[in-house]
Amino acid sequence: MVGGTWFSLNVKIGAIEKLNEQGLPLDLGKTIAVIGVFLILFPAIKSFFINDLTHAIDTRNHQLEDTFSEAENLRAEMQKLRTEYEARLTETEAEARFQIQNQIKEAQNLRQQLMAEAAERADALVRQAQLEIEQEKTHAIATIRTHVVDLTLAAAEKVIGENMDSEKNRRLIAEFIDTVEVAS
Repeated sequence: MVGGTWFSLNVKIGAIEKLNEQGLPLDLGKTIAVIGVFLILFPAIKSFFINDLTHAIDTRNHQLEDTFSEAENLRAEMQKLRTEYEARLTETEAEARFQIQNQIKEAQNLRQQLMAEAAERADALVRQAQLEIEQEKTHAIATIRTHVVDLTLAAAEKVIGENMDSEKNRRLIAEFIDTVEVAS
């Protein structure tokens, strides 16, 4: 600054004076002084303000990059979890369908088994009923035979007037009834 003031007062340049006459006042000393001030001020400004400001901006940029990276990582992790969840859901649905089908098959097998058992029981009851009917029929026929033999003997006694209660007579009448049954 001092050098610019001294230059302005002591040095006269003809070209600068012509510019002053034409209406363009140019003071070379002031210009040199201002340039000197800027040469001193810029390093000071840079040292005190611009370096701190640059550091703050860089720190903020790193924080933003970290935040965006973290957000991207979280988004990727959420997408991965969603994919895993959908896969588990699909697997669970498939397993549920499989178990339902197994339960349906088991129920059908149980139904068939119960139907077979019921048919078997019904057949057994029918066979037992037929057997009982056959036994009753046999018993009824035997009872009727005995009555027929008794009636025949009673009728023969009345006709003959003698006692025909002997065992031989009974056997003869039973043989006669058997031959009549075979013939019919």
